[in-house]
Amino acid sequence: MSPSPAPAAADTSKSPVYEGIAPPLPVLRVPLLNRERELFAYEILFHRESGDEQTLLQSVLAMITDGALTRLVRGNRAFLNLPAELLPEDADVLLHQPRLGVVLQPHVADDPALLKRLQLMAQRGCQFMLDVGEQDLDHGLPFEALLQMVQLVRLDASQLPPQVLAQRAAHLHARGLHVVAGQVNDHSTYERCLTLPVEAVQGRYLLVPQPMAVPVLTANRLSMLRLMGVLHENNPGPVELGNIVRDDAVLSYKLLSCVNSAYFALPRQLKSVQQAAIFFGVTRMRNWVDTMAMCSMDDRPPELLRAALIRAHMCEELAQGMPHGHAEMAFTVGLFSLLDTLMCAPMEFLLPHLRLAPEISDALTGRGGPFGSILQQILAWEANELTSAQVPPQRIQRLATVYLNAAQWADQVYASANEKSVQ
Repeated sequence: MSPSPAPAAADTSKSPVYEGIAPPLPVLRVPLLNRERELFAYEILFHRESGDEQTLLQSVLAMITDGALTRLVRGNRAFLNLPAELLPEDADVLLHQPRLGVVLQPHVADDPALLKRLQLMAQRGCQFMLDVGEQDLDHGLPFEALLQMVQLVRLDASQLPPQVLAQRAAHLHARGLHVVAGQVNDHSTYERCLTLPVEAVQGRYLLVPQPMAVPVLTANRLSMLRLMGVLHENNPGPVELGNIVRDDAVLSYKLLSCVNSAYFALPRQLKSVQQAAIFFGVTRMRNWVDTMAMCSMDDRPPELLRAALIRAHMCEELAQGMPHGHAEMAFTVGLFSLLDTLMCAPMEFLLPHLRLAPEISDALTGRGGPFGSILQQILAWEANELTSAQVPPQRIQRLATVYLNAAQWADQVYASANEKSVQ
């Protein structure tokens, strides 16, 4: 006999890790990808208001010592973007975390005492990334001393003329420094940066569609689009949903492996897609099929897929106070908000194949409808552009909690879908 729906177990999008404890620090992880589009490191951005520097420092140190930051970056290399002036005199907490480094700004070279302290940290193994931006590299002896103690230097690819960017990247590379191309916000700049001696690339290019004169979908992507279209157009019941997915053995296996994983702690193992659809409800299960199908796109950067999952979870959580059924539609909005980037085809080309509800299509195309404002707020959070002047502090705190839960959920789901542990 199939299990009946159980609300506590069925809501698999919730994670208990950050709920019910001290309010989490508003934080954002931004990936730096290597030339193979794999994760090189994360940059950790902290939301802060003027005058809260000491509170920020205490929160950062607590996040490091209790392991929350390590969980957020899955043990990968990460660089904290916070004022170097806030680094404690006794920086042992960083020295004991060899995968954590700090982003430095050029002006620290003008403070002899601070520069000396940073040099001592460097000698003891602390990693630094110098964010030069568009600044000239010839700035006297103190700046030269700063260059000698860092391991990575980030250049602003959006502000430097192509020839200057190439010259500076070559100069830094010849000195044995790892070059990061930052602010790479379009695909033409990205392609140009790949011709340079850069170690990693960072920017919005990852989340924007690549211009295509004529959209051409591969057989796998076309098959996935057709599957999604059937799911959303015909509004299938549990039996029909099970029949639709049954013919795709790999998708069925990933789907059941994920929902039965220890992470979600279901009271009993679900043995078929039909059984899972009865347990979770067809709408939520349809969202899971969409999720597993997108996670199977192994030709796309994993961080892009994680970004889509994070948006999906955040949209769903922020829609919890809306009428029944809206949370599940909000999940689809977040998940499909990067569909054009994942599919390498315009949204206007893809949506007619999907037959989505008008509320979903409105949010995806014009940021309208009941979900448009939610998606807009998530995009602003993702770009680290929200301030207390735009939204109340309570809303920022709510977004911080939702984001941290979403990041952990996305990491676990992506790992389950790809049959490997989070790393």
